[in-house]
Amino acid sequence: MNTSTADKGITGAMPTWLRAILVGGLIYAFLVGVSALEAGVKFMGQDTQERLFENVSNPLAGLCIGILGTVLVQSSSASTSVIVGLVAAGAIDIDTAVPMIMGANIGTTVTNTLVALGSARQSNEFRRAFAAATVHDFFNVIAVAILLPLELATGVISSIAGWLSDLLVGSSGSDWKSPIKQWVKTPVGWIKDFWSWIGLSGNTLGVVMIITGLAIVLISLALITKNMRQLIADRVERSMNSVLAKGNGSIAMLLGMVITMLVQSSSITTSILIPMSAAGVITLRNAYPVTLGANVGTTITALLAALATGSTPALTVALTHTVFNVTGILILYVPPFVRDVPVYCAEWLARIAASRPVWAVGYVMGAFIVLPLIGVIVAR
Repeated sequence: MNTSTADKGITGAMPTWLRAILVGGLIYAFLVGVSALEAGVKFMGQDTQERLFENVSNPLAGLCIGILGTVLVQSSSASTSVIVGLVAAGAIDIDTAVPMIMGANIGTTVTNTLVALGSARQSNEFRRAFAAATVHDFFNVIAVAILLPLELATGVISSIAGWLSDLLVGSSGSDWKSPIKQWVKTPVGWIKDFWSWIGLSGNTLGVVMIITGLAIVLISLALITKNMRQLIADRVERSMNSVLAKGNGSIAMLLGMVITMLVQSSSITTSILIPMSAAGVITLRNAYPVTLGANVGTTITALLAALATGSTPALTVALTHTVFNVTGILILYVPPFVRDVPVYCAEWLARIAASRPVWAVGYVMGAFIVLPLIGVIVAR
């Protein structure tokens, strides 16, 4: 037996075709999890739903819960999928879900900011890494600062999403015949029957179904991300180096979107940029459009979740995520005179963080945990 064969046996390398099949199975499991979550919320009854979610109707509370929930699970894909499931179950409405979706967009940026902290001991590297991480933060925060008040005043984002939803599935009723919903109906029934056989019913059955659905969603998404990264890791590195070297913003944005759709995680895409930026391989202005593409690409997960529910409001909320990110790009990137605002803000914060790394830790704790917690408390 030669060395390479032995190494392969030791590491348990999986053939590409088998890993691709595994990813397909994990996507199916994810859809089952979303549907189980929706079913669990419905089992709990209208009164229980109202008590649980009565405070979320405050836009500030919804925004902060979206941030905290995403920071907790380290995945906007997971948090937005849960929000879609709640809308499909009727626990929250579209107006309540929109601020939560925007909060998830902010919360997802914490991962690459944490990655940047790994370079804190090297001042110049840390400055470049922290700037590359926080440019994503500033873009999302500024986009929310502009679009959330606009949405609350006019409903324009949800209206566009509703129009797109009507185009896709029609407006004849609240539900539409999604083939994916039929595919996941049987295993969701098995989960319900199992817990009923154990002796659970009513609200208890609903809570356990929700926990089961959440567990399936989080585990399957984590495994999808891990396996897709292994499938395309080398190609991702080569593609980024090739595209970013040319400095074409539109192509870089498209690359970020495609990679994120494939790996089902914007955090993976943006975190790849951090060590490259720290080493000076790419500039902040070249990395910036990749993060914007990742913002759009990550919305595919919520769209898949909506397909599993067959609910028109759920699809509208998923499309709201896409519309929000695309509109943010149109407002903050397309016009040349505002394009560099998030870049300047990130460079300013990075200089402060590089001079005193403790400020970087304070920024992460304050922006992603303390302030959202205060927001939830005040909103109550």
